[in-house]
Amino acid sequence: MLRGAGPLLGSAHIEPSLAVTLAATALAVGAGLGTHALFVTLAVGAGQLSIGWSNDWLDHRRDLDAGRTDKPVAQGHISAHAVAVAAASALAVCVIASLALGPVAGAVHLVAVAAGWFYNLRAKHTWYSVAPWALAFGLLPAVVTMTAPLGRWPAWWVLATGAVLGSGAHFANALPDLDDDLATGVHGLPHRLGRRRSLLATLALICGGTIAVSTGSPNRTAAVWVGGVGTALLVAVAVAVGYGRDRLAFRGVVALLLLLTIGLVASGTALY
Repeated sequence: MLRGAGPLLGSAHIEPSLAVTLAATALAVGAGLGTHALFVTLAVGAGQLSIGWSNDWLDHRRDLDAGRTDKPVAQGHISAHAVAVAAASALAVCVIASLALGPVAGAVHLVAVAAGWFYNLRAKHTWYSVAPWALAFGLLPAVVTMTAPLGRWPAWWVLATGAVLGSGAHFANALPDLDDDLATGVHGLPHRLGRRRSLLATLALICGGTIAVSTGSPNRTAAVWVGGVGTALLVAVAVAVGYGRDRLAFRGVVALLLLLTIGLVASGTALY
């Protein structure tokens, strides 16, 4: 069992799953949920694991054709069936934990998780591949603020920032694997735009997120930091794109996404 734990975790897309879970937990603590933040952690964590495992299960033949060395199923370290069982089990835990957040918060979270599954099943092959990411990340702050005892819808700028974070994360996630994806028939929006235009699209999206946080957040310290540092990073990424330094630009995009997340967390009770 322990021997299979490593490949199973390797199929879970553990870094982004952990990042989203930690971000949701930080938002919940900052918003004043207290011990209720644990339910948010469990629900979001299980949902992210189900999405990650379903991705590797659904893509295992394509990953095998592409010779992906970072995919345990494609390398034969774990069976596709085992990953499918893990995805279904995580989804079951996610449903139970989501309902524990309250009927509205639970329903909102399950819609967000359904968007992730829909991306894996269908949307990743289409021009609207960014839509599930925008929806899922846009709803994540609402999962937090609608959880009892808060029960409030988040502010407009919070929803906008979440949607921008998701959209930017989609492009950033797709960029490293564009060539492998194209070779195996994936034609999402980043693949149709190409590497350079995808970087520019990400830049424009994060610019919108920076404006949303710096103008919408009542926490002026967070707003000033996001506005100032965000502007500097945006300029740096734009220069890197102009000089053809795509890898450096990608790292700047990741830093910008992290900055927007910090801006949301630092806003605390101003989220709603």
